[in-house]
Amino acid sequence: MDFKNKIKISPSILSADYAALREDIEKVNKAGADMLHVDVMDGHFVPNISIGPPVVKSIRKATDMFLDCHLMISDPIDYIDSFAKSGADLISFHVESNSPVSETIEKIKAAGVLPALVVKPGTPAEAVFPYLKDIAMVLVMTVEPGFGGQSFMENMLPKIKTIREEANRVNPSLMIQVDGGIVPETAKLCVAAGADVLVSGSYIFGAADIERAVESLR
Repeated sequence: MDFKNKIKISPSILSADYAALREDIEKVNKAGADMLHVDVMDGHFVPNISIGPPVVKSIRKATDMFLDCHLMISDPIDYIDSFAKSGADLISFHVESNSPVSETIEKIKAAGVLPALVVKPGTPAEAVFPYLKDIAMVLVMTVEPGFGGQSFMENMLPKIKTIREEANRVNPSLMIQVDGGIVPETAKLCVAAGADVLVSGSYIFGAADIERAVESLR
C-alpha cells in the first residue's frame, strides 16, 4: 500500500465493540480509514491486558485493511513470528522493552513485516535516532500507554518535530505516528509538528458519523 504524501488515519480497535468487531471494522474501512491499529498489552509492560495473535488472525480473516500492530509487551522479540503469521502488516514495539532493538527489527523484517519503534512520553526522541534508517515508522505516544481515553500531552509536540527533522536527514520516507487523545484539534498540532499517521479510538468509534470523524482528522 502506498502511504506517501498523505495523512493516514488508523482507528484503534481498543475502543471498538468487541462483540461486534467485524461490523466496527467494516464501518471504519468504508469510512476511508487507511490502517487498523491493534493494541496488544500483556499486563506486565503496561498495567492492562488486551488481545493476542488469535484475535489478530481472526481480524485478518475479516478484513483486508492494513494491520498496524502495536506491541505493548515486555519481550516483543518472542512474539514477532506469531503476529506476523497471524497477519500483521506492520509491527511496532517499544524501545523501552526488554528485547534488543536491532535484533527485533531484523526479526520483523525477516518475517516479511514492516518494523516500527514506539517511544513512551518519558523517553527522549534521541532514543530512536540510531534506528531510523532501518524502520518504517516511529510511534510517539501522546499519552502513557496502557489505557484508552486519556488526555493529549501537548509537551510531546517538540519530540515529534525532533524526530521528523532527524528522519528528513536520514530516512525521509519514515512515517511518524501519534497515539493518545487524538481529535481534530490535537491532530492539527501533531501534523504541524511532523506526524502523518493519526491513531484515534474513542473519537472515531464513538462518533455518530464515523466517516465524518475520519475526515475531520484528515
